[in-house]
Parts: sequence; C-alpha cells; structure tokens
Amino acid sequence: MPTLLAICGPMFSGKTTALIAHLAQHPGALAIKPAIDLRYAAAEIVSHTGQRIPAHAVSIAAEIEPLARDAAVIGIDEVHFFGRDLTPICRRLLLAGKSVVLAGLERDHLGEPFEPFPSLLCDADQVIKLNSPCAVCGRPAIHSQRMVQTPGRIVIGGAESYQPRCRECFQPAPAPRAP
Repeated sequence: MPTLLAICGPMFSGKTTALIAHLAQHPGALAIKPAIDLRYAAAEIVSHTGQRIPAHAVSIAAEIEPLARDAAVIGIDEVHFFGRDLTPICRRLLLAGKSVVLAGLERDHLGEPFEPFPSLLCDADQVIKLNSPCAVCGRPAIHSQRMVQTPGRIVIGGAESYQPRCRECFQPAPAPRAP
C-alpha cells in the first residue's frame, strides 16, 4: 500500500539522517536531491553527520516522475527547494502505487510555512517532526535562525549560516526593504 511519510523540523534536527535510514530499509529505493545543493556531494544525499547514500540530483520537481517509474519507494531530500511544484507530483506517485518519503524544512527562516510542506503534511500518512537543541538555550528548537544577511528565501548553507532556535530564542530577520 503506498504511503507518504513526511520528515520535517529545523536545521540540524536529523531529517536527512532519518531519510537515509528509511531508504536503507528499502532495497532499490530511489533517492532524489536538489541539484543546487552542492554542500557535500553532487550525486549523494549527505547528512550533516556524514551519512550518505547515492542520489539522483534534479533541477526541478518535474524531473522526478520519469526517474521514479521503476521505483516502489522514492525518497526526496530538501523538499522545500522544490516548492509547490512537488505537491502534484507526490500525489501522482502515490496514485501510481508508490511510497514517498519527504525530508525538509516546514518553516522558512522567517518562521513562515515553507511549501510544499503545508500541502503535503495534510496528505501524509505519517509525520515525523524532529527538533534539535536550541543553539542559545538548549531547549527543543522548532525554527531555523538564519545567521547571515542574505536576501532570498532559499539560502543554501550549514552551521555557518543557520542555527536551530526554540520559539523563545528565535528572532526572525525583517524582510529586506526594496530599494
């Protein structure tokens, strides 16, 4: 029976580690990553702790469906990089009898819902919401605090650019003003 598993949480909460562990239980699973994420490897999904699995790098969500033709389980990392375009693709994969595992941020650096999660969380058979220790106080973090002044909703980075923050310590940066 096809299922949709959504793994979400802030930066450094173990989302990719959980995705890799889930895919390892399914021989022949297809792993997908966004091509723009070159932090660790071009053709692997790699966790911040160094765990890795081979993956197909795609530039846009539409490239996923043809790759998934022969796979029963499809795992997609950093789903927020694909945005709303991923939602109908995941729904079609489920209707085709495939199971889909998603990992990514459900909130952006301002604490706002980050597509495609607002839509896909409603479709999920199971949601695993992870947290990590707040970088300031150690309480459970639910936010990703951007530590660099960079415009744009998607800024690829690691510990140099983001910190996990709890609700009380999170300080969303004001949106940059237009010139």
